[in-house]
Amino acid sequence: MDHSETASAGTSIDPEVVDVVLIGGGIMSATLGALLARLQPEWSIVVLERLGELAGESSGPWNNAGTGHAGLCELNYMPDPEDPAKAEDIGRQFHLSRQFLAALVESGDLPAAASFINPTPHMDVVFGDRDIRYLRQRFATLQRSPLFAAMQFTEDPDLIRQWAPLLMEGRANTGPIAATRYEAGTDIDFGELTRTLIRSMTARGAQVRMHHEVTGLSRGADGRWTVTGRDRSRGDRFRIRSRFVFVGAGGYALKLLQKAKIPEVRGYAVFPLGAQFLRTGNPDVVARHDAKIYSQASVGAPPMSVPHLDKRVVDGGPSLMFGPYATFSTRLLKQGRLTDLFTTVRLHNLAPLLAVGAKNLPLVRYLIGELLASPKRKFAQLRRFYPGADPADWELVQAGQRAQLIKPDPRKIGVLTFGTELVTGADGTIAGLLGASPGASIAPSVMVELLATCFPARHKDWEPILRKLMPGIETRVDADQASVDTTLDRTGRILGVVPRSS
Repeated sequence: MDHSETASAGTSIDPEVVDVVLIGGGIMSATLGALLARLQPEWSIVVLERLGELAGESSGPWNNAGTGHAGLCELNYMPDPEDPAKAEDIGRQFHLSRQFLAALVESGDLPAAASFINPTPHMDVVFGDRDIRYLRQRFATLQRSPLFAAMQFTEDPDLIRQWAPLLMEGRANTGPIAATRYEAGTDIDFGELTRTLIRSMTARGAQVRMHHEVTGLSRGADGRWTVTGRDRSRGDRFRIRSRFVFVGAGGYALKLLQKAKIPEVRGYAVFPLGAQFLRTGNPDVVARHDAKIYSQASVGAPPMSVPHLDKRVVDGGPSLMFGPYATFSTRLLKQGRLTDLFTTVRLHNLAPLLAVGAKNLPLVRYLIGELLASPKRKFAQLRRFYPGADPADWELVQAGQRAQLIKPDPRKIGVLTFGTELVTGADGTIAGLLGASPGASIAPSVMVELLATCFPARHKDWEPILRKLMPGIETRVDADQASVDTTLDRTGRILGVVPRSS
């Protein structure tokens, strides 16, 4: 059935029995469901979404920056300019994402890729001698990796003006400035991608149930999970029994995994961070900027607050976004409740939560400063990137909530992390995803890891299909320069994201 034809089945108190329940209608559930629908087409799969739309939270196109995270411009992935390990790892995972999407477009399971992915160069720009030294060293390090060998570096204002005219327009005195550019970057509408992946699932028999909010998870003596909740549109209660449950509920993931009482999340806590962006659709402005440009975060700012000026394509229309400006709320979802954060607090995670707050006073001061910032001050940050910006062209929009993960640590009590973490129950019958960026960009590789961990007995039979979808599983995409170039060229042509100069 089509994803828009949401079923009301399963609202009876008598539980139905299915093979897989996916909690949350975002990119993670969509990716896992699309894979399972191919690997085990006879399995019954049900997606439960609490809202009346798919991708209504973090996967929505205006709730994230749409960056196809590949380690190209995200300076927070490489704080040490001589250590490329994390940037390379994310780059490899994004290449798997490109292979996966290209395979589905080629097979006809996804439509023309221009509906959800577009070519957009990825850039960095920094100001001042210290940051220029950092960027220069980062570039020199990355040049040794096949994944980044095509990156360019310059300290020439005239070349930067060619790459990004808005950066230099109206800049009376540039001062020291440097930039890197990687032409084969991408902009992704993760909302549209989520919907197309779920359409491919429902075409193979999966069901999607909107307005279905999960409130309970319990494991029976037979090993099956009972998923309980209510239909928010009708008020009915529902119960579903399932052999496997995936919690892809964004900010609500920890709360639901706690309800499942799996020991793997003991001591884990979350710290919610929101964001706002300035956005313009003025065609005269948008036409002069074709890049995603990242820079260094302010002192004390969380890594997710790295400022960037982005070309976006959403629903086929181009626009620009600048931000983020950090916000704070005790909601764990944009459309959540003010009590959300408090529902995740337990005796076993209270100490890590308090310890992280005490050890991150610069972050607290940064958040207070952001919350108190006037519109004029916020706009001044944009003008550091785009000196000629006109306030009349820009509007302030609220982005999604991110539940940043706090992990227990025996030496530090608790550690605030800014990545994505897969959590699986010991018996492999339940899994969930915690954390934030670069989650959506590397969803296929995360789900391959999940499949290997949770279904070890079946994984050997699945490997031929997985390798066909993502050849990089078997042969590393960055084994040598030829491998990287071949993957970029092949997937680029299928997805329609070949750099314009190619």
